[in-house]
Amino acid sequence: MRHSQPRWATNLRILGLLLCFLVPAYAFASNTDGAEPTLAADAQMDNAADNVMNNLMQGAFGGYPMSRDASGTSWAPDDTPLDAIHTMGDSWMTMLHGRLSLAQTEQSGPRGSTQSFSSSMLMLAVKKATENSSLGLRAMLSLDPLNGAAGYPLLFQNGETADGTTPLLDRQHPHNLIMELSSSYTRTLSSQHSIFIYGGPVGEPALGPPAFMHRRSSDDNPEAPISHHWIDATHIAFGVVTIGTVWNDWKLESSVFNGREPNQHRYTIQTREFDSWSARISWNPSGNIALQVSTGRLASPEQLEPSVRVQRTTASAMANYTLSGVRIDSTAVWGRNMPSSGVTTDAYLIDMAAHFDRWHTIFGRYEHVTKPDLLPLAATADAPEPIVTKISIGYVFELPPSHHLQYGLGLAASLESIPPAWTGAYGKDPHSVTIFARARLVP
Repeated sequence: MRHSQPRWATNLRILGLLLCFLVPAYAFASNTDGAEPTLAADAQMDNAADNVMNNLMQGAFGGYPMSRDASGTSWAPDDTPLDAIHTMGDSWMTMLHGRLSLAQTEQSGPRGSTQSFSSSMLMLAVKKATENSSLGLRAMLSLDPLNGAAGYPLLFQNGETADGTTPLLDRQHPHNLIMELSSSYTRTLSSQHSIFIYGGPVGEPALGPPAFMHRRSSDDNPEAPISHHWIDATHIAFGVVTIGTVWNDWKLESSVFNGREPNQHRYTIQTREFDSWSARISWNPSGNIALQVSTGRLASPEQLEPSVRVQRTTASAMANYTLSGVRIDSTAVWGRNMPSSGVTTDAYLIDMAAHFDRWHTIFGRYEHVTKPDLLPLAATADAPEPIVTKISIGYVFELPPSHHLQYGLGLAASLESIPPAWTGAYGKDPHSVTIFARARLVP
């Protein structure tokens, strides 16, 4: 049955999206006063120009390094390498990020299969600055829908649907053609304090760590985490407004958004009412650490279970450091889903990438996830919990860059531990092997 949209939700969605686009326009339109220049005014203009350039070189939401900005409004460690092509002007800057991977995967057992697939992302970010404010615009696209609505085989992955009637099991859904279409406005109150508003028809609410394809510890791995829907699955929300404040190395923010995950129509923007909320506190205590704790109420995340709401809570730590000349990027995350109907489940993830030099990278991932929806277990007192433990390891060899493109060749392998009752469906020793080639934009 289709329920009518509450009037308050409709008004809130319209107001939020209007604010995201009209507030920046008004702020920039009112920035000039039309006064005639004088000697004193010239000095003030020079100082203002310096302030504009300083503001331009800072992060999107406050006075911190721009390398801290990750997906949506989330933070990474300050010393994260900024792999982007930059263009600068007097009061504006553009950044272009992008990567494309072509892979062949073999997932073992009766529920596995062999398939070629691709994963990709192209993001354009534009920032315009004044003396005490900045406007940001972002657009991010992906060619993932070309894989088909069912995506690619990935043992023990679940979530979303390919046909609108059955859930995807043991497959990773494709991401949408439009992964982000957003704007932001930041007002600088002092060198250490700012306030901001972010949002748009496609964006990411303040919930969880940076999405896995935006984490340096994870972006070498061609496979999505099987803990994705406990940790960072809201990175594509069709309608979101976030307000927040930054104070020194702390950030406090809250979002209202459309909590429904994308459906099988991957080329469209699927608007609904703002029915969900989230809040997140982030802290970067040093240049190589980023911490966050967040929680959110997702009113109706699953298309196939529209009456079930989920309280999702996450905590994460990201750390970048160098040992004996080897740069290591690492992330540890805990996520919990508490549905209004069903059991509470947890997911734990650790991923890491070791960059030995500009040519060699070894990456790994550990996941421990409760997966009750994959396969039923016997309803007895001694039945084991439906827990999947997955360990992945891989290697990438980078080729010399050419014309802002860096090419790489890689291999990834995974082993899984499952309940004994599942061996009939998955085989005794489920595993996977993936080979891939990739290209990414570099400065």
